[in-house]
Amino acid sequence: MEFCDDEFSDDDLTNFEAHGATLPANPDTQGYVEHKGAQIWYATYGSGSPVILLHGGFGHSGNWSYQLPDLFTAGHRVIFIDSRGHGRSTRDDRPYSYELMASDVLAVMDTLHLERAALVGWSDGACIALILADQAPFRVAGAFFFGCNMDPSGLKQINERNPLLHRCLGRHAMDYAQLSPTPDQFNEFAHAVRIMMNTQPNYTSQDLARVSVPVAIVQAEHDEFIKDEHAEYLARTIPNAKLIILKGVSHFVPLQRPHIFNAAMLAFITEVLPDRPSMRGAVTL
Repeated sequence: MEFCDDEFSDDDLTNFEAHGATLPANPDTQGYVEHKGAQIWYATYGSGSPVILLHGGFGHSGNWSYQLPDLFTAGHRVIFIDSRGHGRSTRDDRPYSYELMASDVLAVMDTLHLERAALVGWSDGACIALILADQAPFRVAGAFFFGCNMDPSGLKQINERNPLLHRCLGRHAMDYAQLSPTPDQFNEFAHAVRIMMNTQPNYTSQDLARVSVPVAIVQAEHDEFIKDEHAEYLARTIPNAKLIILKGVSHFVPLQRPHIFNAAMLAFITEVLPDRPSMRGAVTL
């Protein structure tokens, strides 16, 4: 299955670098959950069948700002979570792990009394989503897994000179300084996250075969980080998973060409949450 679109674009991320991406200032609910030595920030918009958006490494929930209007208009309750140590959330001195951050998501779900939700994950957020699908399948309606590996062999050798990476990381550093309770510690934070990225996760084919919820493995045609063959392997190995290729875009498509990403995301969510309510008005960003 393929999705492509020629609408709004920020292919070189110059708009993102200059202005960032933020959520509306008026969520229906927001707050912090105390969990395992950290305060985990969350915000929700809308009502109806719940969709949780899990952002990538070094980023924060605002990076999903282009996805919120379409999800809200489709009648979903949209839940954003700043991962442990990212954005507004704090961390203690324990090492990062995807399993720990997955447990943070469950803590937020418990606080919001969400029995079950669809999960949309981007990069590190995708890994968190699939771990939840494995470890707590009764809480996960489906996992939209975009741009991530489930063992270190899935990573490409990164081109450190890629200007997109510099623009994105520079924006993340600025956002961290504005949002984090430890605004002067971005370098220490990034070092700790990179250790996790370079050594985790380590799912085997047997681990992947346990996953019982609907999963979409979503790969950008020009992803800078994830090997195409790894995405194909995940789609083959996870029972009943489907492979979706986003044509002509990169790892940053939710920011670069949101209409391409959103079309694929909404099609999947419609399948796993068929009982969503009627359409709603749009969110103003």
